[in-house]
Amino acid sequence: MKIYTKTGDKGKTSLIGGTRVAKDDVRLDAYGTIDELNSFIGLLTTEELSSDTIGTLQNIQNKLFSVGSHLATDRTKTKIKDASLIYESDILELEKEIDLMDATLPTLKHFVLPGGSKAGAICHVCRTITRRAERNIMKLVQSDIEIDDKILQYINRLSDYFFVLSRFLTVNQGYTEIFWKQ
Repeated sequence: MKIYTKTGDKGKTSLIGGTRVAKDDVRLDAYGTIDELNSFIGLLTTEELSSDTIGTLQNIQNKLFSVGSHLATDRTKTKIKDASLIYESDILELEKEIDLMDATLPTLKHFVLPGGSKAGAICHVCRTITRRAERNIMKLVQSDIEIDDKILQYINRLSDYFFVLSRFLTVNQGYTEIFWKQ
């Protein structure tokens, strides 16, 4: 099988269900941003991290594939597959990870600036891409494209996860957090 199909050479691509849309369609912005986020998470996993953290990040990467396929599915043409669903347990797992890390961190008294450590800075890049993905998904919702509420909840929690992970990695790797000086 060749990697190139030439079907997108004129600026259109297919959604799951067969609908052809322009490559600048709001739906592609949403799942393209999820793909970008997944790539930066892959970069983050190349840092010196615990096997537990890498396992959590790889689980998130798999969940983001589910989110992407959910966003790419034209529900007027086909049903969402089970593999494209996010469950309450996925959201709770993120919350559990956030709480475990946050319990070990100093109380936050100031706004944190991105940086402090390379891994922490990459987490902030992931956090901001996650927020952009959330905004793009909201554009779908506002366009009356049906998106499961759990997708938005998961993405919202994911940005919180990356914020806390940034602090956790920076502090636990012996670096100093950088705070906003007013």
